[in-house]
Amino acid sequence: MVYLSRLRVILIGLALISMVFGASHAFASVPGAHILFRLDTDEVKGRRLEAMRDQIRTLLHDAEPRISYSGLAVSSLTVQLRIDDPGQVEAAKAALKAVVEPIAGKDGPVQEFALDDSERGLLKFAMTDAGAKYRTSEALTQSIEVIKNRLNELGVADPSVQLADDGLLVQAPGVADLHSLAQILARQGRLSFQLVDTSMPVDDAVNGQPPVGSTVLYTQNDPPVPYLVEDRVLVSGDSVLDAEATHDSSTEQFVVAFRLDSKGTQRFKWATTRNIGKPFAVILDDQVISAPIIREPIEHGTVQISGNFTAQSAKELALLFRTGALPARLTIVEEAR
Repeated sequence: MVYLSRLRVILIGLALISMVFGASHAFASVPGAHILFRLDTDEVKGRRLEAMRDQIRTLLHDAEPRISYSGLAVSSLTVQLRIDDPGQVEAAKAALKAVVEPIAGKDGPVQEFALDDSERGLLKFAMTDAGAKYRTSEALTQSIEVIKNRLNELGVADPSVQLADDGLLVQAPGVADLHSLAQILARQGRLSFQLVDTSMPVDDAVNGQPPVGSTVLYTQNDPPVPYLVEDRVLVSGDSVLDAEATHDSSTEQFVVAFRLDSKGTQRFKWATTRNIGKPFAVILDDQVISAPIIREPIEHGTVQISGNFTAQSAKELALLFRTGALPARLTIVEEAR
């Protein structure tokens, strides 16, 4: 659970130091070890299209006068919508001008989206080949930085990370347990706090249709426990400044404590103030870690979470929070020596 009174980080001296730095002992010297990962480019493009859909919604919502539309959706590599009033089509195109403006790439401007308005009242924003290539390149660059940070945190000696088509080649000659290292490096590490949707029983959502704007997610338990969770993210892992695995002497549980930046702290305070009495979910990679009830506003940016962690799993979660999330899934293609 997440402790919703005054949240305290309990440091336990030498025991904590052992937990944080003990991982390096698992990676003893074996020459020639390497791992090949492939980036899920479909997820990269899908997330970009969803972000573009949300940007279009915001731009039209803020337009003056208000522009009425319907059918805003992602289809294949296109975001499309229909302008309800034919007389507002030109106003809509003007409001959405930023969507089709070139963006700055490493080798010059990139036309990421192209507008197709050939059908009356229907606007289609299609991702271009250049746009898809640019987003894939950006995701690979970000993945390299995250992987390097994780290797450094784990104390892996003399690693190298290189591009390999739509993937990454990690050379780690100092690693004996290559499979364990690959599993840690491949974890996406996407953390978010989202409200639990209590508008209907979760079993009804599992057996029927969840409400618009909510999704059924499951815990890691065996069997998994379902939760109906609102899609809106209250606070994301991007706001995490630092994280440590520790031990809570009051509950005898291993926990992960982390600090939020100023933006995340204010957002967390705002969300918990307005939702007292409601449950919210702590979600990692689309799985619910815990779902406590908000008892009072959380005004400080120090948060402590628990979820039946072992010392090792708490340490790995803290590492993921410190080093940031991968932009998309990495699939392990090869582990070899």
